[in-house]
Amino acid sequence: MNEPILTIEERSAINAGRWFSGLSPSLRHDILRCAYVRRHLDGDLIAARGDQAQEWIACVKGAVRVSSTTISGKQITLTYVEPGIWFGDVAMFDGDRRTHDVYAHGDSTLLCVARADFNKILAQHAELYEALLRLHARRIRQLYGLVEDLNTLPLRARLAKQLLHLVRSYGAPSLSNGAEMRIGLQLAQEELAQLLGASRQRVNQELKAMEREEAIRIEPGGLVVRDREALMRIATSDS
Repeated sequence: MNEPILTIEERSAINAGRWFSGLSPSLRHDILRCAYVRRHLDGDLIAARGDQAQEWIACVKGAVRVSSTTISGKQITLTYVEPGIWFGDVAMFDGDRRTHDVYAHGDSTLLCVARADFNKILAQHAELYEALLRLHARRIRQLYGLVEDLNTLPLRARLAKQLLHLVRSYGAPSLSNGAEMRIGLQLAQEELAQLLGASRQRVNQELKAMEREEAIRIEPGGLVVRDREALMRIATSDS
């Protein structure tokens, strides 16, 4: 699993990341020059809550599941990190320990920069400070948006918005119908419910309603979005 270099497809994925692609060529070169590859099988623990942060990490292939554990021992999925997204930089800055557990979701490839190299790049490229500041600002805006949605939108609209996000991040044309998009990220309904702060039963009811409206199709292997425009209407009309 520990191939030392990225494949052509993996390198394309990291270079196509919205944030990373906006960096100067020299900064991208220095980051990639220092970075090393880690490959994980589905379910592998990448980092544990309480660990001292030693790496700045990017998801290159697959997905990374960020979770927390309740007092009763139940694991709650908080978010997924998609290919092209960097994470773990907050702990690199404040020197505090990791706040959540991080697992590979599906067979996944990571690109990692050790703390010492991260600090060297920061010292050589003031641009990275500014770029990370913009990245953190974007995350804060997204966080406020999620809190607002949770408090103002019905579950049906939040579910539609979440499915649209998953299509953008993991959508691939269906083999049976190129106009339909299959969500490549394999999520159990319980995990989808956790992302939305709802029960599995309520999410299941909303999914079946969307299926009756022919906006989606529920299959044993996951979800297929049949009509993206219909999902957009649900997300906005129920706002």
